[in-house]
Amino acid sequence: MQMDERKKKILRAIVQDYITTAEPVGSRTISKKFDLGISPATIRNEMADMEEMGLIEQPHTSAGRIPMDAGYRYYVDCLMDRPELNSEDKAVIEQETTKRIAEIQEVIANTSKLLSQLTSLTSIVISPHREKSSFSKMHFLPYQPGQAIMVIVKENGVVENQIVDIGENVSAEELQKIANAFNQNIKGHSMVDVRHGLLHEIYSELTRQRSLIDHAIDLLSAVFEEPQEDKNKVYLGGALNMLNQPEFRDVDKVRNLLQIFEEDEQVKKLLIPTTDRLSVTIGGENIVKELKDCSVIAATYQIDGEHIGSIGVIGPTRMDYSKAMALVDFMTKTLTELLTKRRKI
Repeated sequence: MQMDERKKKILRAIVQDYITTAEPVGSRTISKKFDLGISPATIRNEMADMEEMGLIEQPHTSAGRIPMDAGYRYYVDCLMDRPELNSEDKAVIEQETTKRIAEIQEVIANTSKLLSQLTSLTSIVISPHREKSSFSKMHFLPYQPGQAIMVIVKENGVVENQIVDIGENVSAEELQKIANAFNQNIKGHSMVDVRHGLLHEIYSELTRQRSLIDHAIDLLSAVFEEPQEDKNKVYLGGALNMLNQPEFRDVDKVRNLLQIFEEDEQVKKLLIPTTDRLSVTIGGENIVKELKDCSVIAATYQIDGEHIGSIGVIGPTRMDYSKAMALVDFMTKTLTELLTKRRKI
C-alpha cells in the first residue's frame, strides 16, 4: 500500500481524534486540531483517496470519516507511537504483582482485574481446563527449595503450569525420572484417562525407583487432584466496561458480546497470540464473528523461554492501542521477570 507522508499524517490524525472523541472526523477538525500545514480542501481530497484505499469510511453523507479495520491496522503497524508507561501505572503493576508473588495462581488471576482497571477495557486470562485436552509431554522447572513448576504441554499446543511441593531433597535428576514416567504413559490421553487407569501404571513405574517413591506419591496426588472452584478456565476482568463505550450502546450488540464472554471455548480462541510476541487482532481479523467491532491484544509470559500462559485485553476497534499494548507488554514482562527471579532465590 503506497502512502505518502501527507496521507500518513492525515490518517494518524483521523485515528487519534476518533479514539478520543468517538465522533467522525472532518477535514476542518483536522485542520484546526493538527498543525499539518495543509488546507481543509487538500485534506478532503486526501481523505477521498484513503476512502478508496479502504482505510477510512464515511458513515453518513454529511459526516466526517472514521477508520476502517485496514486503517487501524496501518496505524498500529506503521504510524503509532509506542510510549513507555507512566511511572504511576508501572508502580501499580509492580506493587500488585510483587505482593502476591508467593501465590503464583493468585498473581495470574489478579492480572485480569489489574489490566481492566488500568485500560478501562475487558481483560482476559485463560487457565485451560485439565479435563478436555490430551497430553503431549510434561517437564519440571526447579523453582525454589521444596518446590517446582510442573509444566504440561497439551496436544493442542496449550501450555499449563502448576507449582507443586516436591520435598527438600528431590534433585533435578529425580524430577526428570518422574517426568519420564509420565511421558511414557500419558501421551495422547486425557486427564480422565489418567485418573481412571493410567495413574496405576505410573505408580508401578515409580515403585521400581525406591528412592523416589515417598516423594512421588505426594507429587502425583497434587498433580491429579480435582480442579478447585477458584481455578477457573477463564478469568475476565471488567466485562461490563464495554457498556461504557459508545459503540456498544446498542442492546443487541452488547448482549451478543456478553454471551461470548460466558462461553469459555469462544473466549479461549481470542487469546491465542499469532506470534511469540505481542499480537494485535483488529475487527474482522477476529475468528469470532461477534467481535467484528472489537480488537484483541494478547501476549504470553514465560519462564526460561517456556510459554506459561497468556493474558490480553479486548475492546472496541476505537481503543487506545498505544496504551493498551504498552500495558499488556509491561505486564507480561513483569510476570516473566518476577517468576524467573523467584526461581533463582
